[in-house]
Amino acid sequence: MANTAIVEVIATRILEIRGKKIMLDRDLAKLYGVRVKRLNEQVKRNIKRFPDDFMFQLSWEEVESLRPQAATLNSRSQFATLKQGQNIKYLPYVFTEQGIAMLSSVLNSERAIQVNILIMRAFVKLREILLTHKELAVKIEALERKYAEHDQTIKTIFEAIKQLLEPPPAKEKKVIGFRVYNGRNGYKKGDG
Repeated sequence: MANTAIVEVIATRILEIRGKKIMLDRDLAKLYGVRVKRLNEQVKRNIKRFPDDFMFQLSWEEVESLRPQAATLNSRSQFATLKQGQNIKYLPYVFTEQGIAMLSSVLNSERAIQVNILIMRAFVKLREILLTHKELAVKIEALERKYAEHDQTIKTIFEAIKQLLEPPPAKEKKVIGFRVYNGRNGYKKGDG
């Protein structure tokens, strides 16, 4: 599989929780070719390298909230694809981009180094995609504002055209000549 395809697969494993882009310990362990237990042991032996903004443990509620997100992303994480009725035994740890970079110093193998390079590329690609979406959203908003102004101008033009197409209001005919007062019946037109 080409590196680009691998980076795309890794990008599908990047999820969002607590406003941060993260990867699950299970997905990382699979990529590194180690057991989850071994990955977490190495992290705990070097816990000073993993502050809360590098790594944290999910709550049960967060695990539940990630199920639909992971399924939508077609993720193959362990808890996202459990059969109905099965449950995870331990709350997973998640790693931010900085935490994953730190993993390369803890898991000191050639594969860990190569995988970390690919993961960093996946995070960069994801940032580029998000930036492109933000730029696109700004452009669409500008177009909407522009056309909203045009819509108002076009409405005004159509109103003016409608007024021009309407026949002029009927003028009250003014009686030319004199009027004679006829007592009970009021005024009547004179004979002339």
